[in-house]
Amino acid sequence: MNDRLCSAFQRQAQSCDALGSAFMNRLMGLCSTRLRPGTSIADRLLDWQGDVSSAGHSVPLRLAGGLHGLVLQGHPLAQHYPPNETSDDALWSAVEATFEDQAAHLHHWLDSAPQTNEVRRSAALILGATLLANKYNMPFVLSELGASAGLNLMFDAYGLGEYGDGSSPVQLTPDLTGPLPPAKPFSVQSRAGVDLNPLDPTDTTRLLSYLWPDQPERLRLTRAALAMSPPKPQAGDAAPWLTERLSETFPGAVHLVFHTVAFQYFPPATKAACRAALEQAGAQATASAPLAHLSFEADDNTPGAALTLTTWPGGKTTQLGRVDFHGRWLKLTTATLP
Repeated sequence: MNDRLCSAFQRQAQSCDALGSAFMNRLMGLCSTRLRPGTSIADRLLDWQGDVSSAGHSVPLRLAGGLHGLVLQGHPLAQHYPPNETSDDALWSAVEATFEDQAAHLHHWLDSAPQTNEVRRSAALILGATLLANKYNMPFVLSELGASAGLNLMFDAYGLGEYGDGSSPVQLTPDLTGPLPPAKPFSVQSRAGVDLNPLDPTDTTRLLSYLWPDQPERLRLTRAALAMSPPKPQAGDAAPWLTERLSETFPGAVHLVFHTVAFQYFPPATKAACRAALEQAGAQATASAPLAHLSFEADDNTPGAALTLTTWPGGKTTQLGRVDFHGRWLKLTTATLP
């Protein structure tokens, strides 16, 4: 195996282990040591051009999603997936057999980057919106960038202890530490999202395939969110969509633009255009029509991702804390906004 791909599988194994998936750690580890040429799938993986890591094309998770999609559809590979027990040799033998008999399916999955519409990230969105509700006491207009299937566009319909909707079938239970804002109900006036490749909420196999087979709570929450009929995001590049969205005026409402582990994957030109659009719209924001930008993205620090909030008028950025990439924990550093 080429060194780049081997290293990508090894790093993905370590990341999966850190995020609580022993099975994915094992599967990615087997790929790093046992993948050999000879099938169209293995040959494509081994010959992949460009950055194969999670910071680039995320090739290991493309493969893992394709395999899990087959398991969800009842393929015999499921006999070697959780909750079943199996040996490394039996698991890898089944994977290699799947390379042969399900090549078309796996090539289709390899064509697209993984889109993990992680519902538990909504806990950070609920707390961010609560901070804004305490500051402005206005309804929200929501605009999500990289919205995937739109599950987190409905964060106001989920519960989080004393925050959010306590009667929702989606109840989030992360480990919360640090100062928490006073609970304050808020409402959403309108919502919209954009994604280069919006996932169809009715295509549950595709959505669930990017979750990890030994984490049934993630699967359960996602199924519950899907049953709530999420809005389908528009297809397109985030920059022109955001520019047009920000050209609208929403007097008496907070326009909240947000993204969760998505912005980092945008092309540099798209990132720059989105930032410019936010700055331009922020310069026009008023006390009766404020603008906010909530970012949940990886940075150079650990653990987890940075949660930041910028508000206009003023353009003040507040570091809210850090969040686990899958929303298992949140460590807030402030309970109020300036």
